[in-house]
Amino acid sequence: MTSAAQIMHKGAECADENETVNQAARRMRDLGVGALPICGEDRRLHGILTDRDIVIKCLAEDKDPAQCRVSEMAAGKPFYVDADADIEDVLRQMKQHRIKRLPVIREHQLVGMISEADLAQHLPEDKLGEFIETIKSGPADRVS
Repeated sequence: MTSAAQIMHKGAECADENETVNQAARRMRDLGVGALPICGEDRRLHGILTDRDIVIKCLAEDKDPAQCRVSEMAAGKPFYVDADADIEDVLRQMKQHRIKRLPVIREHQLVGMISEADLAQHLPEDKLGEFIETIKSGPADRVS
């Protein structure tokens, strides 16, 4: 059984819920990522900030990214998976919610992220193709 912990990107960096969207965007640029988990001081997951969120929820709403806080981008309860979850559970959840990134949690703490690229390295071609086909039209019930 392949677990979420075995395929995740370890050491995912969090955007602090109180930092500005500008600060988070710069970190995303520097890390070469399209999303950052939003965490509180306790490193518990509060949401996910994506590059799309910055455009849709901040810029398109004429908010100032130098003043807008990352916490304003988090809405509802974020989707995540336990580090011990089987890769089939990871795939099922990502397909169900039609999301491209999934935080990995161990003992209530963020320990990593799983992305499409991580799945591509660990799934057979037919399962990867099915996954991509399922999520390509965008999130169905996305919270972040």
